[in-house]
Amino acid sequence: MEKDLRIKSQVFSEGSLKAPNRAMLRAVGVTDEDFKKPMIGIASTWSEVTPCNIHIDDLAIYAKEGAKEAGSVPLIFNTITVSDGISMGTQGMRYSLPSRDVIADSIETVVGAESLDGLVAIGACDKNIPGCMIAIANAEVPAVFLYGGTIAPGNHNGKDIDIVSVFEGVGKHNNGDIDDEELRSIECKACPGAGSCGGMYTANTMASAVEAMGMSLPGSSSNPAESQEKAADCRDAGEAVYHLLEKRIFPKDIMTKEAFENAITVVMALGGSTNAVLHLLSIAHAIEVDVTIDDFNRIQAKTPHLADLKPSGQYVMQDLHRVGGVQAVMKLLYEAGYLHGDCITVTGKTIAENMAEAPSLEEGQNVIMPFENPKRADGPLIVLKGNLAPSGAVAKVSGVKVKRHSGPARVFNTEKEATQAVRENKINDGDVLVIRHVGPKGGPGMPEMLSVSSLLVGKGLGEKVALLTDGRFSGGTHGLVVGHIAPEAQVGGPIAFLQEGDTVTIDSDKKEITVEVAEAVLEKRRKEWVAPPLYKKGILGKYAHNVSCSSKGAVTDFLADRKV
Repeated sequence: MEKDLRIKSQVFSEGSLKAPNRAMLRAVGVTDEDFKKPMIGIASTWSEVTPCNIHIDDLAIYAKEGAKEAGSVPLIFNTITVSDGISMGTQGMRYSLPSRDVIADSIETVVGAESLDGLVAIGACDKNIPGCMIAIANAEVPAVFLYGGTIAPGNHNGKDIDIVSVFEGVGKHNNGDIDDEELRSIECKACPGAGSCGGMYTANTMASAVEAMGMSLPGSSSNPAESQEKAADCRDAGEAVYHLLEKRIFPKDIMTKEAFENAITVVMALGGSTNAVLHLLSIAHAIEVDVTIDDFNRIQAKTPHLADLKPSGQYVMQDLHRVGGVQAVMKLLYEAGYLHGDCITVTGKTIAENMAEAPSLEEGQNVIMPFENPKRADGPLIVLKGNLAPSGAVAKVSGVKVKRHSGPARVFNTEKEATQAVRENKINDGDVLVIRHVGPKGGPGMPEMLSVSSLLVGKGLGEKVALLTDGRFSGGTHGLVVGHIAPEAQVGGPIAFLQEGDTVTIDSDKKEITVEVAEAVLEKRRKEWVAPPLYKKGILGKYAHNVSCSSKGAVTDFLADRKV
């Protein structure tokens, strides 16, 4: 007798009262025989608003084919995406982080409402990936995450370029280093096709983290968007969910504390985005695993940075794919004792078993450095604490030679005002540029500051001016930057009480961020401070009133009595 793999959809074949349910499904092509099979949701983030997701409709069809051939009834449904790159530097960037929760909630809603037995969630752009993973955690059915894949690099004057090249080109143009024609040429060549931004930016970082966690198939994170490997990856993902149902392997079985530690380790080795801290905390919160912001420093201290990848390095994700991909990096780390090998994965095998089949890095490659000559002896993502960020702040120090920076605060309450000051050459060497009231509640939505950080780099100030914010940075940001300062200004964090000229010190070796103002003076400023009114309209209003601190992942279902 065929084993019943259904978890939720069995309601559609039990009793005469279920006839109306079955009737609706017959209209979309479900047959009598199909009612005996598990129903698999294929959550697609296809959209024409960004090249990251323009191809995902095809990928969803491939995944559907794989799920159907395995013996299930696959049903495609859609959710949203927004483009961080397009909204960057505009008021639209406030919607980026909230879109993570819209994606998560919408996928969970469909899985729950339609009583689906399993899930393949396909994401590409930055917030798709954590959004899909939060949904997988909350839906509590066997699931596989499928990454849409990286974009190929553009080429300008014989050199690889990408979207960050354009942002930094704006800074060079503003500085008079390149003319209008050169900037337009960079713009036209930077993004040659479908796929997520090509460096070790947020999308590729999170895809790598999910693969390291065991929630996507081996190779998924580094197979390029427009490749035969990605098409095969999709079919395999559809089939894999069926086998997870057979073995009754659920997300909670895979996403353990050790699995999160594997993910953080791989992010450190690859030199990933600061956004990984925010998103991994939010996913851990959803699956109810005790991961805190302090776990990142613990793992950072013992994990070397090995990857020479953009934004601070030379290569892009497609180059990593060419020399063996994330699986080869994981194999290198596993054999050196950096990864937990006994963690179960969506293959039904453990990390150790997967690594036995994984490729080794290509001989003579230069993308991943050897342990004896790392890019950095420890990880490049650090959590800073001090009287300016009691709950923590996040910095990415890969490629940054400055270990300690102390200078006068130049304080702005909006990104627009700060950007204008940089454009008008009002920010000087040694300054500490502060952009506040752009946190989860204050933004609202915790917008990214790639435009102003890229402008500083383009003007040659990337390591001469420190940039601090209670907002976020793009995975494409590099330079002397500190984000996620918590508590944020909107809720009365110390950053709210900074004044022009206060001396601020960032010390990456000590992992400290401090302001040289007496506690009594800060307390006086605190008593005189009045919080700005929270935004009230639409989704941003809902978000502002519900979102938690960035040090807890900026989650919107935070409850004080939860363990995490």
